[in-house]
Amino acid sequence: MGHSMGGHGALISALKNPGKFRSVSAFAPVCNPSKTLDLQFIFKCYFGDDSKEIEEWDATCLVTNYKGPELNILIHQGNDDQFKKQLRLENFKSACEKAGIAASINVEDRYDHGFYFISSFIEQHFHHHSKFLCDSL
Repeated sequence: MGHSMGGHGALISALKNPGKFRSVSAFAPVCNPSKTLDLQFIFKCYFGDDSKEIEEWDATCLVTNYKGPELNILIHQGNDDQFKKQLRLENFKSACEKAGIAASINVEDRYDHGFYFISSFIEQHFHHHSKFLCDSL
């Protein structure tokens, strides 16, 4: 597998701990690993065939059932990302819409999964979080 699940980790940390975070952001996160063939194998190594347990570690499943206070989500993904099919951002976006959770989801043309993608949009992520940090001071 050519990518990590750092963005997914950020999403599930916020979704599994309602009220602990006011904002979360991610670059090209794996959004629905329980529905991604390459990742289903890894999840089964950890959780066996227990689909309920697997769903407790899947951001799309977690956002569907999120009942906590407002969580401000920002995601960027490159439209030319070589892992686009595995990331399943569209599933996460649909789940947010169905759950009534506002998420700023941005798919950027002419960007892939690389360094230039992150460096081009990192400032927006700093501003996203600073809005909520400054509000809480």
